[in-house]
Amino acid sequence: MTAAAQPRRGGRRRGESGTREAILAAARAAFAELGFDRATIRGIAAAAGVDPALVLHYFGSKEQLFGDALQIPMKPGEVLRQVMEQRIDDMGATLVRTFLEAWEPEESRAPLVAMVRSAMTNETALALVRDYLGRRVFGPITQALAAPDAELRATLMGSQFIGLAMMRYIAHIEPLASASVEQLVTAIGPTMQRYLSGDLGSDQSVDG
Repeated sequence: MTAAAQPRRGGRRRGESGTREAILAAARAAFAELGFDRATIRGIAAAAGVDPALVLHYFGSKEQLFGDALQIPMKPGEVLRQVMEQRIDDMGATLVRTFLEAWEPEESRAPLVAMVRSAMTNETALALVRDYLGRRVFGPITQALAAPDAELRATLMGSQFIGLAMMRYIAHIEPLASASVEQLVTAIGPTMQRYLSGDLGSDQSVDG
């Protein structure tokens, strides 16, 4: 019997919650050290002392495990589904509403604030957040729309949301901090719509 399969701490078996937390702890360490692409389900399972199938049983996929490990309630597949169900002219507003609905509840706000604060001071955390928002939340949306400059559009959307989170939930800058969700959807939705499908301008200089 391998060391990973031995009962831990005097033979006491972990319960379901203990196993799940062990997987999350191993995932946080792996993602921090290796990044999303190099971290593997098999490696995370080995570090947690469980079978890889058990990781997938609890979390479904590496992407969902990453979101749960960082406590990010915005699941890429769900965001994509909600956005793509809308008329193209309503997609920007839907994105803003989905983002705000993830942040507004007190129970989800605290870990999200911690995540953004970590990203401000830690390069690894910043890279993980940037990768998650840009490549795995907004990137698939712009690609699904077959928009030109999809990568630029995805990063513009990510910058908009990180700035909004900083101003509203961390710095508490008024009147943004007290504005209603509907006010912000109305104000920011058109900007997000332009990032999704509008003209981003040209980087070519115009001859006089």
